[in-house]
Amino acid sequence: MKLLLDMNLPPKLAETLTDSGILSAHWHTIGTPDATDEEIISHAKQNDFVVVTHDLDFSAILSVTHGQKPSVIQLRVQNLNVTELSEIITNTILHNATAIKKGAIVSIDANRSRLRILPL
Repeated sequence: MKLLLDMNLPPKLAETLTDSGILSAHWHTIGTPDATDEEIISHAKQNDFVVVTHDLDFSAILSVTHGQKPSVIQLRVQNLNVTELSEIITNTILHNATAIKKGAIVSIDANRSRLRILPL
């Protein structure tokens, strides 16, 4: 599984995740900072990435388009450091790998995570 981190996440997070065994890239190493969410979704889908974001727009786009891919991990937590974010993402992937590989949206907040299978 490969992760594509949205611009709203720290670039260091991609490095930390890759060091822990999850191949990850930050959008700034792939595309332009002003790319639209649709461009990021398209790139992720074409290159078999899972999008990790702090933005709610990705799930809205997949809902409207009835998209089956890419999977999206939505972080709805605040003020966490890179190590904590990496642990949350890693645990989420471990517990939901099958669904994420098939196509899903996983929303993570401070108290729980929710998984919705795509298409919505």
